[in-house]
Amino acid sequence: MTTIPPGSTIGILGGGQLGRMTAMAAARLGYDCVVLTPTEDSPAARVVREAIVAPYDDPAALAAFAFKVDVVTLEFENVPAEALDLLATRLPVRPGRLALETAQDRIREKAFFNTVGIDTAPWHPVHGVDDLRAALADLGTPAVLKTARLGYDGKGQTRMDATTDPAAAWDSLGTDAAILEGFVDFAMEVSVIVARGADGHMETYDAVQNIHENHILKTTIAPAPLPPGQRAAARLLARRAAEALDLVGLLAVEMFVTPDGRLRANEMAPRPHNSGHWTLDGAVTDQFEQLARAVCGLPLGSTAPIGRSARMTNLLGNAATDWAAILADPAAKLHLYGKREARAGRKMGHVTRVEPKD
Repeated sequence: MTTIPPGSTIGILGGGQLGRMTAMAAARLGYDCVVLTPTEDSPAARVVREAIVAPYDDPAALAAFAFKVDVVTLEFENVPAEALDLLATRLPVRPGRLALETAQDRIREKAFFNTVGIDTAPWHPVHGVDDLRAALADLGTPAVLKTARLGYDGKGQTRMDATTDPAAAWDSLGTDAAILEGFVDFAMEVSVIVARGADGHMETYDAVQNIHENHILKTTIAPAPLPPGQRAAARLLARRAAEALDLVGLLAVEMFVTPDGRLRANEMAPRPHNSGHWTLDGAVTDQFEQLARAVCGLPLGSTAPIGRSARMTNLLGNAATDWAAILADPAAKLHLYGKREARAGRKMGHVTRVEPKD
């Protein structure tokens, strides 16, 4: 693969905080960034060379974007696959269509995991209320009905129990494609982020524990409080997925740890991930720099932790207004995303505390 050297420009599809932090990391390596986003005044727009504000399916905007950059990556997976196809005729797009299409559709995603030998919760595709009734008869309750596309942070899903009316539950989603997922009794939720270069070389961060509130990630603990063997198995699972996708870039894989120690993949994202924010202060190479390295063909950096452990806490809604108290704590590392409006559950920033090694 031809190296895309410092001094070149990285194109980022998406203008959120992940794009913002990717652009800031890329700048340290000497790269400019241009973002394409449909959102005015996005967090990334204020730290990049240029922001093109247009829909992801606007051919003229995509052509202008391609003209200004040397390689394209993602910070947001709800991008039309056809946009990647158009861009890929002009320059490298990393990751490519396979990773994007697999991660943005839960039916494809679950089938992919199972095809490559990765265990998941029991599930069925659902395309109507009759499918839902048949899936409930097989899986039983409790279960979770999830839209196949566009659901995140608890949106686009509903819990099913023995009293739930299948027709009402199906109508509430307003979709024509979903999955019914059997209930998983789990002891912990964990995730692993793996970076993979075009030469196939991979570097993997340690497994971390994720704690959610109201379906939104609140706290990440690195490393996850699991035996070393289980953490190693989680890393291998993520590497298997990245290799099977022929992914270039980053892949985050979320998993359940069952009470008997088994790992069951839940979902994945072919981009930087909220559960990797701890790496900004707690790892030799943070996930955002690692993405820039991977997509530009640079050597991947070390994923070794700097401290004994790290704890990342999302600042949701008005929690970011406590910035003065956070800054007064010498052990706290504050990251604010520059979002203009705080809303309940909105990720406004995060704070990380790293426990030093002896």
